[in-house]
Amino acid sequence: MEEKKNVLKVKMFGRFSMEWNGRSLTGESKSSESQFAWLMEMILHNRKKGVTRDQLERVLFEDRDIDDVHHALRSVVYNAKKRLQKYGLPEGNVISVEKGVYRWNPEIPVEEDASEMERLYAEAEAEEVLEKKLALYLDACHCYTGEFLENQIGVVWIAKEARRYRELFFLCAEKAVELLRETQDYFQMEALGNYASRLQPLENWETVTMEAIVSMGRYEDAQKLYEDTVELYFREQGLKPSDRLLQLLDQLGSRMDHQYAVLDDIQVRLTEDEGIRPGGFVVSYPVFQGIYRMVERLMERGGQSVYLMLCTVVDSKGNPMRDGAMLEELSERLGDAIQKSVRHSDTLCRYGKGQYLVLLINTTLENCRVVQKRINYHFIIGRQRTGIQYHVNSVVCEPEMKLPKGDGGRAS
Repeated sequence: MEEKKNVLKVKMFGRFSMEWNGRSLTGESKSSESQFAWLMEMILHNRKKGVTRDQLERVLFEDRDIDDVHHALRSVVYNAKKRLQKYGLPEGNVISVEKGVYRWNPEIPVEEDASEMERLYAEAEAEEVLEKKLALYLDACHCYTGEFLENQIGVVWIAKEARRYRELFFLCAEKAVELLRETQDYFQMEALGNYASRLQPLENWETVTMEAIVSMGRYEDAQKLYEDTVELYFREQGLKPSDRLLQLLDQLGSRMDHQYAVLDDIQVRLTEDEGIRPGGFVVSYPVFQGIYRMVERLMERGGQSVYLMLCTVVDSKGNPMRDGAMLEELSERLGDAIQKSVRHSDTLCRYGKGQYLVLLINTTLENCRVVQKRINYHFIIGRQRTGIQYHVNSVVCEPEMKLPKGDGGRAS
């Protein structure tokens, strides 16, 4: 398809750029910080209503001490016109001012990704043919290639527009997913889920991909996606998986069919691989949840004493650590310390940033204290001021028991 000539192509999503007949008008080096770029962003994005003198002066000069700010603005606009003409745009008044409002010359066509996204969404809302409606929603989604002027999110007008376009992207994607689910087009649904997750991570779009993969019967891919997602959410935000993701994982398990096999072969596949790490059994949160529920049922028959332990990284004052550069490293070290300190039959999982759950099978409260001392031994190094806070509950749902201060695990 032949490129349109004499059209200014403007990219607002992600990094700002302008292109005229295949030639870039913005340099790679600090272009987003230049007054030329700031001026063009406002003028081009507000082509219809224009931008007032006060708005431009506020963005371009902020609190700078300038004797004649009106003159300074006229100089920036004049230099911008000369620069645009240098790059081949038509001579004349590309930027006009009337009654204190600056506007782009409507005779010079502009293709802006942000306004194109809005146009496609409006057409999709008005379209009645399902296939065309879906195509328009998807096209609108793919106009969005990143946050609106992502390098300048601290500017007030940009932050407002970034939020508005983010919400519009979510709306387009959600409506597209509804139509894809209705038509059972799981291939495109997976692609859209991946696209949305890449652009807006930690917004639960992985559930869309998971639903598509499960619906197509790709169970191993679904399991891998789940594990990667859990790790991402724990690492970045200290969150456990969403209820929707857990629901899809349960759905995955109920749909998983295997080829016919004899019991001996099945048992071989169920058995852990050789060369596994010594110590406790490290699992993901949903697997831990399943094991816990099974243990609860077994406890109805009696005969065993089982305890659930929560281990939390705390700072030098004994307060739980919720963020910070050290927390991820301390979380990893805590997991290793627990894994080395519990028995082969005990189970543990990471619950969030700086937190682990441990299921201690056939033990006593006194033995729980022994386990905690072993964890402290493996976790605390030298005069380290961070430590571990422990809480222990019996699986038979006795009231929570907080250990005495002396067993808190924090270095003195």
